[in-house]
Amino acid sequence: MIRWEQVRKDPEVKAVIKMADQAMEVIGYTEHGERHARRVAKGTERILRELDFSEREVNLAGIAGYLHDIGNVINREAQAQTGALLAHSILSRIGMKPADLAEIMAAIGNHHEEDGSPVSRISAALILSDKADVHSSRVRNPKFIKFDIHDRVNYAVKRSTLRIDKKNKTITLALGIDIEISPVMEYFEIFMSRMLMSRRAAELLGCTFQLMINGTKTV
Repeated sequence: MIRWEQVRKDPEVKAVIKMADQAMEVIGYTEHGERHARRVAKGTERILRELDFSEREVNLAGIAGYLHDIGNVINREAQAQTGALLAHSILSRIGMKPADLAEIMAAIGNHHEEDGSPVSRISAALILSDKADVHSSRVRNPKFIKFDIHDRVNYAVKRSTLRIDKKNKTITLALGIDIEISPVMEYFEIFMSRMLMSRRAAELLGCTFQLMINGTKTV
């Protein structure tokens, strides 16, 4: 069984993720490199494991999580779809089975809130893990937070935790936001579509999505 820890060692994967992150930096986006890929891979695995889904799905989810943003190496536009095709090329070469490839492609191709939707358990876990990675550590240059709302909101988030409660069937994104940097309303201004997508993803997994900001339930 191929695991994401093996995939990340592939020379092509390393080169693509590095270049994709460089491209994002040039056009002014937050960090989309190795740190983000590893965090999303681990989070995607954890969601399905804690909800007691199969080890096969857990494993495929980790790979999808690690590779989900590689389409940025081509262009930010349609990056989910091009990423799915790149993943097919890479994983076919490595020797992945067609059925496993199909599930990973579907997850990567549907992870973006503008043109995707939770279409499987793997894709739902990927969406939740990806959207949970909002944090000050992703901001490349804090000097820009006065001018860019995305950087400002990310920089204001000092704690970000995704909690899985199997017993009560809830998935909670708990954020600690420094409101002196960015008011809570700005978070909703730019991330509402992500939260709605996260709610649909949680529902596909048989759970309810909750958002807590500074200890207060908001969604």
